[in-house]
Amino acid sequence: MKPYLETKDYTLTGESFELRHDPVLDMLVTKPQPENLGKYYESDDYISHTDSRKSIFDKIYQTVKGINLQSKVSLINSYASSGKTLLDVGAGTGDFLAVAKKQGWEIFGVEPSELATRKASEKGIALYADLGALPQKEFEVITLWHVLEHMPDLDKQISTLVGLLSETGTLVVAVPNFKSYDANYYHRFWAAYDVPRHLWHFSRNSIERIFSRHGMRTVKTKPMIFDAFYVSLLSEKYKTGRQNFVKGFWLGLKSNLLATKSKEYSSLIYVIKRD
Repeated sequence: MKPYLETKDYTLTGESFELRHDPVLDMLVTKPQPENLGKYYESDDYISHTDSRKSIFDKIYQTVKGINLQSKVSLINSYASSGKTLLDVGAGTGDFLAVAKKQGWEIFGVEPSELATRKASEKGIALYADLGALPQKEFEVITLWHVLEHMPDLDKQISTLVGLLSETGTLVVAVPNFKSYDANYYHRFWAAYDVPRHLWHFSRNSIERIFSRHGMRTVKTKPMIFDAFYVSLLSEKYKTGRQNFVKGFWLGLKSNLLATKSKEYSSLIYVIKRD
């Protein structure tokens, strides 16, 4: 694998990491990948494990999350062909599952963070610590909202997920896209690299190639429009050391506009089914 760029953990430790390009899969790989990844999540400010609204970025994140929840459930509703059993991997504080439950889904969730699990429990959502703790069951839909990039042993994890799908089941995977305009513009400051928590950095090609090895194919892609704005705002802070909402908003808008032709949105949702 060839060196692609060097970046660092802007969220917590300031440690430097290298991204290397895998030409076969057309993806980037974080090097080194720490053995103890848990310590890189040990922050009360890690946004997906909290319901924090302390900072302006927290407020933006939580507002956008609320808007997106209904659209996510609408998406999975269209793939409930033989049942409504849902597994959300990396369920965070349980908000997506709570909305899905209200719409008739039988819900299951996996979340390794004890803090996030406690917050989900307060909302009446019980989560499992890992995939191995789940009851023996097949799921009609399995969702991973910005989770696949965090998972070690990638092929093993995908194989496990495919094994949990019903014959007509659907995987819904949302990940950042390192070929987007905002990724290229911000380069090592791009917030969605989020090393070392993000172990893998995907392109549209890499999702196709990785899942094809498991007898799966992408049947639909959808852009995550809001991601370009949020990521650009945060990237601007990493790059300049200050909040520049006008510049960040403009870059997010430009990225989305260019992606209407290139299809290289900041983040994409992939709907994946058996080949």
